[in-house]
Amino acid sequence: MKRLLTICLLMTMGVLGALAQGENYQNDAIKNIMTRTSIRKYTDQPVTKAEIETLLKAGMAAPTAVNKQPWHFVVVTDKAKLKELAGNRGRMLEQCALAIVVCGNLEKAMPGKAQGYWIQDCSAATENILLAANALGLGAVWTGVYPIDERVEAVSKAVKLPEHIVPLCVIVIGHPAESPTPKDKWKPENVSYNEYGEH
Repeated sequence: MKRLLTICLLMTMGVLGALAQGENYQNDAIKNIMTRTSIRKYTDQPVTKAEIETLLKAGMAAPTAVNKQPWHFVVVTDKAKLKELAGNRGRMLEQCALAIVVCGNLEKAMPGKAQGYWIQDCSAATENILLAANALGLGAVWTGVYPIDERVEAVSKAVKLPEHIVPLCVIVIGHPAESPTPKDKWKPENVSYNEYGEH
């Protein structure tokens, strides 16, 4: 009896582990979202030009306010340039195959107070790239740049951005040399229905 209980417990733990990793999701798109995780260690295997183009196409498929598409993507594959970009991001950028600097083009952004929508548009593009990387079997991590002035200045200098192009983030990309378990971030207490605090 004790052995049977142990087997049942182990099976239950296996099912719960699968659920935590999103393996119960039948829809591929949902499973891709739920299994995406930040990768910070990479092999030296290159990423193909076709894969890079797929990542960029995914980024440009993101929704954007009034279809302004106020973004510009700088793909960095040069090892010396990646090292220059590294800054306080540790060895990730020295190990990875490439980085994509996701930038806002202020000349394409909406006028006035609505100009700040470029941040949302470029954030949506960034998430699309992260999801596309996961779907391709690549690893990636979003490293923040904007609005920290020193980071904006350092990245802008490294990739020679003109004043109207503002770096939002640097996405580090490559073939993963680690496989962390995706975090279960579902917290019902962070949800209200109809009014704040109503559950």
